[in-house]
Amino acid sequence: MTLSSSLPLVVGLLVTAALTWAAVVSARRRTAALTAAGVAVPGGRRAYLGVGLTIAGVGVLAIATAGPAAMVPVPRTAGTVILAIDVSNSMGADDVAPTRLAAAQRAARAFVAAQPDSVDIGVVAFERGALTTARPDADHSIALKAIDRLRITGGTSLGTAITASLSAITGKQVAVGRDGTAPDIGYWPSATIVMFSDGQNQGADVERAATVAQRANVHIHTVGVGTTAGATVKVDGYHLQTSLEEDTLTSIAQTTGGTYHPASDTARLDGIADTVDLRLTVSDEPLPLAGGLIGLALALLTAGAALTVLRSGRVI
Repeated sequence: MTLSSSLPLVVGLLVTAALTWAAVVSARRRTAALTAAGVAVPGGRRAYLGVGLTIAGVGVLAIATAGPAAMVPVPRTAGTVILAIDVSNSMGADDVAPTRLAAAQRAARAFVAAQPDSVDIGVVAFERGALTTARPDADHSIALKAIDRLRITGGTSLGTAITASLSAITGKQVAVGRDGTAPDIGYWPSATIVMFSDGQNQGADVERAATVAQRANVHIHTVGVGTTAGATVKVDGYHLQTSLEEDTLTSIAQTTGGTYHPASDTARLDGIADTVDLRLTVSDEPLPLAGGLIGLALALLTAGAALTVLRSGRVI
């Protein structure tokens, strides 16, 4: 238990001690006087119950004025979330209306709107390379503006998307070594990556990048945007067939402890905010006790006054 100020408590306890001493002295003198006069002491100790309750009320009130608070563990959604959004050419396909990218942007905006202020949200756009377009911040309007700025360009590298997202989380450059070595980035149990992609990967090191996230306890939830039937997109004058590749996205999620969410239509994409579970963190938060103690003090003072009036006809 913590106190906002100890001075009122000290003063209140001194007053309580003084009242207790005065009540004991007064009771002893009264008992001695009645005994000397040959009169039996009425009521015994019960006669002083009202005074005792009144003094106890004063003592509890003294504790309340010190502003006591108990530290209580409270689970809450908190931490960092990186939205990694695929902006490769295949995301221009219209098998999810109006296009895969537009549908992913709408789902990402809904996801941001559903998060509490305790969650810092960042945005990473990725194709063959990846760019952090919004660093993690509690101001979610920054993430929303970054999502609106996304435009289609280039190929796809899911491994780069993962390492860029980890860089945004840690605040330092994260990369898989040319020899395939996976760096140690520490432990980030409150960080999560939500990846929107059609899963068509043209880069390497996806498994190693996922392993880096797994070792850091960063969960990656993948959202498959598109259909297995696919659609045709026009790139540099050529018509290319593109379809949703779920295996890679599923593997990334399973490796890191996340979940794969298929989203082959706008209705399922719009529900992503409800299906992606962010981890709860437990933090100690102060629970004010003054209100309850004041209520208890008033109850004791009222009971003490009532007993005193019933016994002697006087409040004091």
